[in-house]
This record gives sequence, C-alpha cells and structure tokens, in this order.
Amino acid sequence: MDGNAAWMLTSASLVLLMTPGLAFFYGGMTRSTSVLNMMMMSFGAMGVVGIVYVLYGFSMSFGSHDLGGLIADPFQWWGLRGVTGPGGSTLVNGSPAYGYVGVAFQLTFAIITVALVSGAIADRARFDTWLVFSGVWVTVVYFPLSHMVWGGGLLSRPVFGVAPVDFAGGTVVHMNAGVAGLVLALVIGRRKGFGVEPSRPHNIPFVMLGAGLLWFGWFGFNAGSELAADGTTGLVWVNTCVATCGGMLGWLLLERVRDGKGTSMGAASGAVAGLVAITPACAALTPSGSIALGLVTGVLCGLAVGLKHRWGYDDALDVVGVHLVGGLVGTLAVGLLDARTGLLYGHGPEQLIAQLLVAVVALGFSAVLTTVVALALERTLGWRVTHEAEVDGIDFAEHGESAYHVVGRTVLPGAATLEGRS
Repeated sequence: MDGNAAWMLTSASLVLLMTPGLAFFYGGMTRSTSVLNMMMMSFGAMGVVGIVYVLYGFSMSFGSHDLGGLIADPFQWWGLRGVTGPGGSTLVNGSPAYGYVGVAFQLTFAIITVALVSGAIADRARFDTWLVFSGVWVTVVYFPLSHMVWGGGLLSRPVFGVAPVDFAGGTVVHMNAGVAGLVLALVIGRRKGFGVEPSRPHNIPFVMLGAGLLWFGWFGFNAGSELAADGTTGLVWVNTCVATCGGMLGWLLLERVRDGKGTSMGAASGAVAGLVAITPACAALTPSGSIALGLVTGVLCGLAVGLKHRWGYDDALDVVGVHLVGGLVGTLAVGLLDARTGLLYGHGPEQLIAQLLVAVVALGFSAVLTTVVALALERTLGWRVTHEAEVDGIDFAEHGESAYHVVGRTVLPGAATLEGRS
C-alpha cells in the first residue's frame, strides 16, 4: 500500500509538471507578442481548477452517491471532508486511489485537460473570460465526463458484455479537450489575417522544451493510472515510450514525403500525437502494437492539422488535429489491437463497438455543453480582445507585460513596461 501510494504521488507530481511544459509548448508556437498570454492561460487553469477540484470536483467525479450515472454528489466530500479520517490515515475503500493520494493524482488530470483547450484560441481571447470558462467548463463538462467514464457512471458500463476502455484519458482528457477547443474556435472566430498572413512559431526551442517536458510527465499520466507499481505499470511505461517514438517518426515521414524535409515542429507535434493516442490504450496493447499505433497516429494527425485551412476553422495550435484526432484514434485502437479482445487479434467486434459508442457519446456530450458555456460567456463577458490588442499582440493589453524588450535590432528578455512592447 505505501509503495503504491508513493508511486501515485510521484506520478501526480509528473503530471502537474506537464502543465508548465504545455505552457512552453504552446507559448513557443505563438507570436512573440502573445507568448505570455498563452503561458498564463495554462497557469491560470492551474489556479482555478486546483481550487474547485478540492472543493467539489473530486466528489463530483468519484463520490459514491451516484446521480443518474452522470455525476456524483458534489457535497458528499465538499472540501474533501470525509475523504480521509483524522490525520489523513483512513483511505476510502482502502485504496490509494481514494483519499488525499487519489485527489492529488486526479487533480492534475483536470488541470491539464482545461489547459489543453487554450491552444485552440491563441492570440485573441480575453484572459478574464478564460479564467471564468476554466471554472465553469471543468464543472459542467469535465467532472461529469470523468465520473461517467472513470467513476462508475454510464460510460463505464458494459456494452454487449464488454466494458469500454479508457485507461488514462483518451475520451475524458483528449477528445474532450479537442472538441471543446473546436467549439471555442468557432464561437470566438478566426484570428485577424487567418489563412492570409503566415502565422509562424516565434520560439521553436520553447516548443521542443515543452514537448520534452510533456513526454517526461506523461509517464506519470499513463503509468500512474495503474494506481500501483506492478508489472502492468512497466508495460504501460514501455508502450507509452515507443508509441511516442512512433508518432514522431510517422509525422516526420509524412513531412519528408509531402514537403521534402522533416521539421523540428513536426517532431515535437508527432511526439505529442503519439502520446495522446497511446493514453487510452497503454495497458491494452503490446509494445509492437503500440509502435504501429504511434506511426499511424503521427501520419493521421499530421494530415488532420491541415483541415483547419480547408474547412475554415481557426484552431490556432492544432488542439483538434492532435488531441481530438489522436484521442479518437487511440480509443478506437483498443477495439482493434487489444490482444485480449481486439478485432485484429481474431476476436469479435464487441470491443470496437464499445469504444466507438463511448467516443461518440463523449464527443456529443462535450460539444453540446461546451457550446452552451461558450455562448453564455460570449453574451455576458465577451471573448474577444480589442482589434488593436489583437493586431499588436495581447501580452501588454491583457497583462501589462512583454516577453521581449527590443533595443535597436537586438531582442532581449523582456521588461514589464510600455517601452518593452515588441
């Protein structure tokens, strides 16, 4: 028990590191005049979600008082009262998955899910509205979906005798964040000059650093979801690593064939795509199956990011192309590549049907409720920064700071002054 709890707390710390890593990943992909705002959206999500999760989020997600299979009673463990006994010595159900250890682990998942959404609306959203959205959306969408999939709710129940599998968050985290990002991109609208003026990442080393931190933290994300330190944990670690390698190589191969050369942006994006795809399937696949999944996902996500230009939605940092598509591919891959139940291993279609159903319901649930939340905030607080702020860059307009200070032709690390605007 003590060893398992120690591993879960270590994993929780790894997953928490992913959100600052995401801030670097996203921040490097934006303009130099918007990087602070982009990073602050990740840090803001940490502040808001961390508090509401302790107040009622854990109770809504994992409480034992189920309300129609959709959510659990938010007041059962309000403020974590009743989760543990005096001194934190009593664990609910005798498992480290509950009590303060479980809270620590699951809190980090809620934070990173909200932060992921922000990449779809880079360069144009008000920070205050984003903070309100973070608290409302995690309450209305994330906590119920977490309960439905992981907390014993509707989407965890067998379909045709087979239970859907989402080991670490293909539906709850990645498809959920992906479809929410798509909804926000549609509600807020396109950036000025989208599809006309090139939008290039201002700091690719930031992107690579962020991808590396995400890769490192993801071992806590996936291997920690075993809730124990055992043989399955080792399998999950290996599957996570090789799927990430495959995703990176698949994306680079696509670029080499299509564009003549592989890019560092492609390597970073492909690695994240592989991480996303293996998340729901990491305990179900063999290492060879994980390699195949990573390679295929790298190619598919590399192709999917171009759809925003064809279909006209401005998903600024490819949340839809990487997280929605990658999460969907990984979720369906369980039905194909699970050695125990997968169709390609000679079993029936039941697992694939179960995976498809949970994916469709999760996507529909998130899309409808995110639309309601996004439109309500549009009518009350407003989403869009001013035209001047968007053109000049929103760091100074929203935060009174600039990431870089321009002196002649030399760009130096920034000062928080008007003269420091770049």
